[in-house]
Amino acid sequence: MFDILVYLYQTYYRPDACPEPPVLMKKLAAVGFDQEDISDALTWLSGLSEPVTVVQAPSARHPSQRVYAEPEAHALGEQAIGFIQFLELAGLLGFAEREIVIERALAVNESPLPLDKLKIIVLMVLWSQGLEPDMLMLDELLLSEDDNQPRILH
Repeated sequence: MFDILVYLYQTYYRPDACPEPPVLMKKLAAVGFDQEDISDALTWLSGLSEPVTVVQAPSARHPSQRVYAEPEAHALGEQAIGFIQFLELAGLLGFAEREIVIERALAVNESPLPLDKLKIIVLMVLWSQGLEPDMLMLDELLLSEDDNQPRILH
């Protein structure tokens, strides 16, 4: 599924450039992706368009502090939570984007979530909202966790 997400990020600069799901399924199958992975990826992507409820936006003077419920902390793991906090402090994620990242990360049902998968989730959340990280942040998001080498993209 994550290979498909990276492929979509590279192939379609903006989410509105993506074809409709039936056409996209055919294109991804023609490229050689597995039908089950395609279905999983499209289901996961459809969750990006669902609204996330945010109770109240924090003010600029009082940035938000996220307290993770135990199931969230367990599912995400310390490394993923630390990386999300890093992205917030770096100004890449606001409170709303953070909540979408967390919600989409929990939808993966992998515990603890590997950092390389979280980075792809962050890219896809930003992509879905038409936001683009600066080059330094993009490099950070595309570095492989294992060898600190740039991820080979399709």
